[in-house]
Amino acid sequence: MDGIHDMGGMQGWGTVAIDPDEPVFRESWHGRAFAMGAMSMGLSGTNLDAFRHGLERLHPYDYLADGYYGRWLACAETLLVDSGVLAPGAVEARTRNLLGEQVDEPADVEENKPVYERGGAGSLREIDDEPAFSPGDRVRAKDIRTGGHTRMPGYIRGRNGTVHALRPAALLPDTNAHFAGENPQHVYTVEFDSAELWGPDAEAATL
Repeated sequence: MDGIHDMGGMQGWGTVAIDPDEPVFRESWHGRAFAMGAMSMGLSGTNLDAFRHGLERLHPYDYLADGYYGRWLACAETLLVDSGVLAPGAVEARTRNLLGEQVDEPADVEENKPVYERGGAGSLREIDDEPAFSPGDRVRAKDIRTGGHTRMPGYIRGRNGTVHALRPAALLPDTNAHFAGENPQHVYTVEFDSAELWGPDAEAATL
């Protein structure tokens, strides 16, 4: 999916501003939003990949306007509504009442938490299949354009690289986000030459 969250290689955003003294949380509510986002996964019975998919479902305007932790709050609400922990509109109604309005809050709804098998804590898994590639192998990144997020930056698509290392196998976010099985896969670190990605005028480097 070429959504607003797939910003790798997008033009028009300018240089990334780096603040060496940037605090962990710029405002006090950022820390609370971080905690609420993490708690929402447990309360809704979902997982980290489903949380990321929730972020990808945000409207593009909201994704840009809400800021990092604003997106976390919106995603937490999405997961809790999807699983029936919160009724649709419950957060807005409660907020309006706290601000002094008098509005009816929606009734509780039946919980609808996902049912799926977990292979264990974390994302690392052991699999019996032999890896398809070894360090030193030349490989090409697939040019995948699906309805979901592949987590592969646009500038990598179709480019050639070299396998640098074989990492522990891990569950596949593409299926785990939708509770369709962990489908663990081998994981590789692949090294790309800057000229392969951005042409002969690119600064000499490997990624």
